[in-house]
Amino acid sequence: MNIETIREYCLAKKGVTECFPFDETTLVFKLSGKMFLFTSLEGELFINVKCDPEKAIEFRERYSSVVPGYHMNKIHWNSIFIDGTLSDYLIFSFIDHSYELIRLSLPKNQQNELI
Repeated sequence: MNIETIREYCLAKKGVTECFPFDETTLVFKLSGKMFLFTSLEGELFINVKCDPEKAIEFRERYSSVVPGYHMNKIHWNSIFIDGTLSDYLIFSFIDHSYELIRLSLPKNQQNELI
């Protein structure tokens, strides 16, 4: 898995936009203006994704490549290191979970538009 695969996967989701709000190396993906994933274009490849607090702990205990979210609220965000130890399917499921958490936080009419 590489950054372009992650980018294409995120942008294929309904309503997703990308931007560089922090600097020119931190790529952020948003749904209705709310961030659900970000990554650095420099250094070791990792993604930060939003996560249900109970699942966040479970994932950290189960996978050594999953740690508390870098520069984020450690309860609601995980950093996933893309180092070959996790399957693409699992990485995509982390992205899907993050996207869904944001989608479900939107007003009902917006949620329904994104199904």
